[in-house]
Amino acid sequence: MNRLAIITVGKTHSGKTTFAKALEKELLNSVVIDQDNHAEFLNTYYQSLLPQQGSNTIKYALTQTIVHHIVHETNCHLILCNSNRNRKGRIRLIDYYQSKGFTCILVNFEIPDHILEERISESMRSTSILRTAITFDEVLSRQQAETNTGDIIAPSEDEADHLFVIKMPNEVPFVIREIVGFV
Repeated sequence: MNRLAIITVGKTHSGKTTFAKALEKELLNSVVIDQDNHAEFLNTYYQSLLPQQGSNTIKYALTQTIVHHIVHETNCHLILCNSNRNRKGRIRLIDYYQSKGFTCILVNFEIPDHILEERISESMRSTSILRTAITFDEVLSRQQAETNTGDIIAPSEDEADHLFVIKMPNEVPFVIREIVGFV
């Protein structure tokens, strides 16, 4: 069986989670890995374990445990629904999944900032997942400032087996159909 690892790339409120959930419905035998869910779980039940500064190592450990189980104990496709804006981090993920026999697909969300700002202003999404910011506006501002600095760059075609770029929400159904066609 050709297993897929679909890796989303994009700023906050760009549609990564909505896309991942829609793809999961169409791509049989797939699992969405969304670190926002892990952050919310940890913030709700294990607040005292969260680091005061630096990386959220417990969130990453929880994610790694779930991913390891999926890779080694199931035949499921993976849909990694995180920002994945750091090129070195993406390459590390892709190398790992390819070494395990997965076909890797990047889905880059290049939704214009004015749309993201509008979505944030209308959002009912809980800020309980946030640890180093108070609002999603703050998250977006940080992401805007980081863009194209250091290793925070858009993916290129040579990074994965396939690359899709979504610039407008109406492109999502086409990308989902294309990905499902790879199975």
